[in-house]
Amino acid sequence: MLSQHVFNKLEISDIEFKKIKNIIFDLGGVIINISYQRALNAFKKLGFNDFDIIYSQIKQTHLFDLLETGKIPPQAFCNELRKFKNNLSDEDIKQAWSSMIVDMPPENIPLLKAVRKNYNTYLLSNTNAIHIDYFNEYLTESFGNNPLSEMFDKLYYSHEINQRKPDAASYETVLMDSALKPNETLFIDDLYANIIGAQKLGIHAYHLENEKISDLFDLS
Repeated sequence: MLSQHVFNKLEISDIEFKKIKNIIFDLGGVIINISYQRALNAFKKLGFNDFDIIYSQIKQTHLFDLLETGKIPPQAFCNELRKFKNNLSDEDIKQAWSSMIVDMPPENIPLLKAVRKNYNTYLLSNTNAIHIDYFNEYLTESFGNNPLSEMFDKLYYSHEINQRKPDAASYETVLMDSALKPNETLFIDDLYANIIGAQKLGIHAYHLENEKISDLFDLS
């Protein structure tokens, strides 16, 4: 069950807290460990010595948003990056871009399976086809299978639902598709902007900062 610590931080009534039936988890920074610096380093090894500047330039073109909302395919993403360094293969770019995915702590698997026995659980992630393909392959290699289906009732990826956090439409998609009531739902994310986005719709939201998700549950 959700811990007393979560109750205190949410600053809601005991009645509201007991009404929570559904939990929506973020992926990167909550379920799995990520490092943008690793991706920066990987691109520098490919010859992008000024990739931090290039990253800022590309961000202004909304390329990353387009990839995360499924409005462009991975091939178009690779083609755009090749405009800065044209001798790179798709595989070079995908590997460097995916290097930001560090790992998933093994203990999160039994934890989330246990949480699912007490709550309806969902995953809502700003991600893209490149990262999900890489992550699914990592899970199979590391754990012998892909445990996500055993950890969540349903997965919502931004590039599949064509919406990203903190836009209201992303949360509304989950609420409507899975028939969830906002006041019975808790959203957990490591980015404050995403927390605010959920709260605007009446969803209880917990900002995960210097904690692990195991700190949020009392399964004893």
